[in-house]
Amino acid sequence: MRVREIERELQKRLAYPYRWRGLQNDRRDRMTNFVYRVSSFDELLRQTKKFENNSDYDAWLNYALNRWYNFWSARAVEEIFCSLEGVTPAKNRKDKLVDFQIHGTRFDHKTTVFPKGFGRDLDYAQKHPWLLIEWLYKHQSQEGRMHLKNRLFIVLHAQDGQHWRLKAEVTWLKTLIESYVENFVPSNLYRFSFKPDTITLSDIIWAVK
Repeated sequence: MRVREIERELQKRLAYPYRWRGLQNDRRDRMTNFVYRVSSFDELLRQTKKFENNSDYDAWLNYALNRWYNFWSARAVEEIFCSLEGVTPAKNRKDKLVDFQIHGTRFDHKTTVFPKGFGRDLDYAQKHPWLLIEWLYKHQSQEGRMHLKNRLFIVLHAQDGQHWRLKAEVTWLKTLIESYVENFVPSNLYRFSFKPDTITLSDIIWAVK
C-alpha cells in the first residue's frame, strides 16, 4: 500500500460529516462489508447507491462511510508499522489479537479518538496514561475484537474537538509511529493484571494537534 495514495482517499471523506445513526450490529456489518474491498472513495460512494431506496438511507450511508474510513486508516497505520525496522508483521493477517511485533513484543494496535467518556481532559490523561489505558480496555471493542491481550493505542486529539479528522493525516501519523518505534524500550511499557496470572502490556502513542 502506498501511504500517500490511501491518505488522498481518506482526505476525500472529510467533506462529509462524521456521525453514527444507530448502533453497530451484524446485519449492518454484513450489508457494508464491501468497505474492506474498496480503497477508492469514489467507488465507495458508488457502492452505497444500493441503499438509495432504503427509507433510512442517510443512516446506511454514514455507517458505510465510517466503517470504510476507520478500516483504511487503520490499515494504513498497520502498513506503516510493518514497514519499519524492528517490526514483524503477524503471520496470520486475520488474527484479531496480533497485528505485529515490535522487537519481539506482540501487539494489536488501535487508533482511537480521545474519549469524552473518560471524564478527564487531555492534560490529565497524558500525566496518567495508565488510567486512560485501563478505561480503553474496559470500554472499547466490546464486539468481536474484545480482548485483554497486548494493545498499542494511538490516541488522537485535535484542539478543535474534531479528533476523527486526524485519522486521515497518515503522513503525519507516520512520523509519530517512526519516532515511537525508533525509541521503543520494552521495559517502558505499562503492565496490567486484568486477569489472574496474566500480564498485559500496553502503551499510548499521542497524536495531538
